[in-house]
Amino acid sequence: MTIGSIVTGIIFIFIQFFASRWIPSTRIRRAKWLSLSGGIAVSYVFVYVLPAMHEHQATYAEADHFAMESELYSVGLLGVLAIFGIKKLAHYNQSRARNNQLFFAIELGFFCIYNMLISYVVITTQVAGWQAVFYSTAIGLHFLAVAHDLWRENAEMYEQLGRYFLVIAIATGWIAGNFFVLPSPVISMIFAFVSGAMIINVLKDEVPANADTHFSSFMLGSVLYTVIVLTLKFFFEW
Repeated sequence: MTIGSIVTGIIFIFIQFFASRWIPSTRIRRAKWLSLSGGIAVSYVFVYVLPAMHEHQATYAEADHFAMESELYSVGLLGVLAIFGIKKLAHYNQSRARNNQLFFAIELGFFCIYNMLISYVVITTQVAGWQAVFYSTAIGLHFLAVAHDLWRENAEMYEQLGRYFLVIAIATGWIAGNFFVLPSPVISMIFAFVSGAMIINVLKDEVPANADTHFSSFMLGSVLYTVIVLTLKFFFEW
């Protein structure tokens, strides 16, 4: 267990627990905040998640862990389908005025597993120090967006139960990552799955719709985060 992993766990739990408190209530301020966090999330996907996924695939293809050169991308596709499917079912459930509490519980359970896997993968990547803090903040903003979507669907259940279960899921992934390290090929598959899920979730839900977009905030978040990451990679080989 390192200082970086401890700070990462604290950041994740703090952001997740207070996520619904941080989103401004006014429409314009909410649009600016969500656009800014969406820009950072999109940048994180393109400058870290996709290159890391390619590196995982290349490393284990060379080591003959996989027979082909696209297995991890196929697992990533499963992540895309999982998130797309759960979101589609949520929309269908709302449009048909079905049992919202029951489906919200199912959706919450899925995102608990999702958050737990993300937390586990981040801890097992052994990213340390300020690098861990920097990347964890971007993932934390992604957790915030996920929490906000759940809060909008059922604010009462989210406040009473949802946020506590999500925090427990993150803590579970953090503990598992520190004390139970799975074989590298398995971790790579988990990384691929959550990467695919994160990509579709970011592009579908964290890039605000036209009516809710504050373009300058979105551009500021994406450009600033990208410039900082590329600078740190160039000078410090992150």
